[in-house]
Amino acid sequence: MIKRILNILQAETSYALSLLGIVRVRHLPTFVSVEPANFCQLHCPECPVGTKDNAKKELLSQERFAHILQQIKDTTHTIQFFFQGEPLLNADLPEMIKAAANEGIYTIVSTNALAVTPLLAERLMKAGLSRIIVSIDGLSEESYCQYRVGGSLHKAMEGLLALRQAKDNTGSHTHIELQMLRLRTNEHEWKQVAKKYRKMGADSLTFKTAQLYNFENGNPLMPSDERYSRYAKDQNGKYHLKKRQSRSCHRLWTGCVITVTGEVLPCCYDKAANFAFGNIFTQDIATIYHGIKANCFRTNILKNRHQIPICYNCNG
Repeated sequence: MIKRILNILQAETSYALSLLGIVRVRHLPTFVSVEPANFCQLHCPECPVGTKDNAKKELLSQERFAHILQQIKDTTHTIQFFFQGEPLLNADLPEMIKAAANEGIYTIVSTNALAVTPLLAERLMKAGLSRIIVSIDGLSEESYCQYRVGGSLHKAMEGLLALRQAKDNTGSHTHIELQMLRLRTNEHEWKQVAKKYRKMGADSLTFKTAQLYNFENGNPLMPSDERYSRYAKDQNGKYHLKKRQSRSCHRLWTGCVITVTGEVLPCCYDKAANFAFGNIFTQDIATIYHGIKANCFRTNILKNRHQIPICYNCNG
């Protein structure tokens, strides 16, 4: 615990220096996103995984996760078990969560809930999972399937209910969060879900603005009310990211993503792993995080963040 606290202090000091244009990284990631699976059952139109059918499907093994955990357990306070694929397609995920929880690490899973069964839900609760985010982007099959292409609202709701029942039956403290993207396809249901999310089995509800890849000329998924969109229209009729980005990036100075193949990425916006710092299965995390590639990328962020492709859609 002391190492983690000291690491957080070092990370925040390093980030503060970055605001002055200074790149000095002596700490390790305070939080890490680990990818259990790189594929999904769905074909969501704004998801790189959902729009590719020919990618090689891979799962993270328990042995490889143990290798990752050994390197980050002393300095990392949170592990997010998700990146691009559907994490619950990895049957070993509950054991990975348990291993992290036994180290006192806060654990989060984000899922579409389609793979949840009563047995899997019970395993997740007993593993010591801290929080599970269930993404359901519609309250009717019609609205749900317009974005969650290939899915089933009925099946997703069954998964959410199974999680609720497993939590109640086991006395688990796992927080169940329902998440809904703000889309034009479901905007007529926002008030309804706000009223009934607890009856659906969730402990809390989060509305999230949708990240869209083709937004400059508008997008049919954008909410009709611009207040609930990540994008705003300018005087020329073009759309741009609404939130003004800071010069630095807190996420880059405090965390990282580790893909199913071990690539260490700057953040979750590097979907194609174009800016990998190294591979944790061939190098140690300190060498990677303090390395030339990582620090060159941080320097470029401070100089030209608005010109780095993966930053175009970031609202952080």
